[in-house]
Amino acid sequence: MRAFLGGRAVADTTSALLVWEVPYYPTYYFPLADVEEAALKATGATRHSPSRGDGLVHTVTSGTAEAADAALVYRDSPLEAVNGHVRFEWDAMDAWFEEDEEVFFHPRDPYTRVDILASTRHVRVEVDGVTVADSRSPHILFETGLPARFYLPKTDVRLDLLEPTDTVTHCPYKGSAEYWTVNGRKDLAWSYRTPLPESIKIAGLVAFYNEKLDIYVDGEPLERPKTKFS
Repeated sequence: MRAFLGGRAVADTTSALLVWEVPYYPTYYFPLADVEEAALKATGATRHSPSRGDGLVHTVTSGTAEAADAALVYRDSPLEAVNGHVRFEWDAMDAWFEEDEEVFFHPRDPYTRVDILASTRHVRVEVDGVTVADSRSPHILFETGLPARFYLPKTDVRLDLLEPTDTVTHCPYKGSAEYWTVNGRKDLAWSYRTPLPESIKIAGLVAFYNEKLDIYVDGEPLERPKTKFS
């Protein structure tokens, strides 16, 4: 695992920790021994976490680049595993790599898997009694912890009922998604125009929130799942 700033790797390790600071994805913690000593400048400030205790705030420098207050060093944490480790602010670094593969937006969760399967199931999407999509060539995306998502060709979607919004979300497995209001209801549908390579099968296809509308598969209605998107 490597973190880059100013065109150089300020941290390079095969022993990074994955620490869940939020429920949905982890954060990388680097052993101090694998961080360029000259890259860290203590500010004298601390940042407190209820679980990890006080982190010593450092500015990160590399060549002519500087990221103020972008690193926390833990030396006396009640969570003993993180002692002697550095946590970098994700967006303050120029780039992150696992081996030679760049990681985008936030660290990947090793317990999450994404599979995309072509299908001939008949999928119909209905919003407030109006059919907004009807397809017999969906791609079904299975992602750990989420309901199956049905990605449909735009030619099978009532594009006249879709209005683009300014919403953009980011996923380290799929890329950046654009959103549409559907039949007057905001951000019910999304698409990855140029997904990351591992999710290229859904490029340009449209998906809908199962939680917020009605989806019929081979004529049978799907139960609306309860998730963080409900």
